Amino acid sequence: MRPVYMIGGGITNFKKANPEMDFRLMVKVAFEAARAELPKLTLEMIDGSVASYFSDHFTRQLMAGIMVQDYLGLCPKPSRRVEGGGATGGLCFQSAWESVASGRMDLCLAFGFETMSHVNTWKGNEFIALASDTNFDYPVGGFYSGYYAMMVQRHMYEFGTTTDQMAMVSIKNHGNAEYNPYAQSPQKLSISDVRNAVMVASPLTMLDICTMSDGAAVAFLATEEMAEKLCSNPIKITGVGTGTDAMRMSDRPHGEVLLLPHENESDYKDLKYPGVHSFRGGRMAAKLAYEMAGVTHPIEDLDFIELHDAYTSSEIQTYEDLGLCKYGDGGKFVEEGHPFLPDFDYGLDLPSQGSMIVNPSGGLLACGHPVGATGLMQAVFAFWQLQGTIKEHLKSDRLQVKEAKRGLIHSHAGTGTYITATILERP
Repeated sequence: MRPVYMIGGGITNFKKANPEMDFRLMVKVAFEAARAELPKLTLEMIDGSVASYFSDHFTRQLMAGIMVQDYLGLCPKPSRRVEGGGATGGLCFQSAWESVASGRMDLCLAFGFETMSHVNTWKGNEFIALASDTNFDYPVGGFYSGYYAMMVQRHMYEFGTTTDQMAMVSIKNHGNAEYNPYAQSPQKLSISDVRNAVMVASPLTMLDICTMSDGAAVAFLATEEMAEKLCSNPIKITGVGTGTDAMRMSDRPHGEVLLLPHENESDYKDLKYPGVHSFRGGRMAAKLAYEMAGVTHPIEDLDFIELHDAYTSSEIQTYEDLGLCKYGDGGKFVEEGHPFLPDFDYGLDLPSQGSMIVNPSGGLLACGHPVGATGLMQAVFAFWQLQGTIKEHLKSDRLQVKEAKRGLIHSHAGTGTYITATILERP
């Protein structure tokens, strides 16, 4: 297996609607933004691509990936599409990594997009709900905000998690996005703002939930030799992990917790796992990525995380799956301030502010969630963090994690059906 490096990335603004650009042009804009920083890169050097988009329904176009491949001038080189619900972008990034690590390609383009504004919000939610079991969940009115409301209700019952703790996640991510010009909904919030927003599925309000978006993102992955030729500051991909779980939560059996290197069986002797409060696939993804990258304690070994916060509650659940705190302590973890950027005034009392920074970009909650692009957007922000070029790209260094050496990106689909964790680090 060959070492793989990220050598470039680009994104478009994530917007509620982007009528001036179709999906091909959006990807082209992100593609050219990435190429602008790689002046020695020619189209001939790109061996192929992996396309990432969640749903054919939004574009009303089958085989949209090959249309992008043609628009970018990459035909007749190999390309393929990956799809895995909300984890589509993360799976795309890992698929491009596999293309290079395996020796099949020396330079692979990962590109992703979604044009969710092409349908009404209710229709978009219906399309997203098709990622649940259409013979079991969907006919009885299943939709994802309802699923996540149920899961966090159980988390609150089991562990004492509070709606104020959930609101703090929203305050953090929307506040961070005030310094991210690519984000869809930056804003300064208070706990009362979040709790008094329109209720969607109790206890989740509109400000607990990410928004549908239009947007695109790309990443260039390459061998060490190619990286040395093209990029003065490449970032190495050192850990890759993926986990899966049953589509229907009722089919998930209780069992032993998958332990991470810094945990013991005694930590969870009384825990019913995974229940509906935890994502077993997320724990598997983290375990595999940590083992590959040599991470023995995530709080000590990682400098930041960009994780899939489709809901404030799922960010709290993911703290636990990634081992940032014990299962059940996710609410306390955010309340104590650990995932907040240091030196920021969020209007909150945060005694441990900045010990493990999560979603400095603003995450899905504030950036938006054009599904096929989201995981790649996370990769691009992680790439800029590790290069130390946040100021160059965002026109402000407020979101730059100081001396960042290693970061993790995390994508999540369904109710934890597909989950990816990928670790990048500065050589």
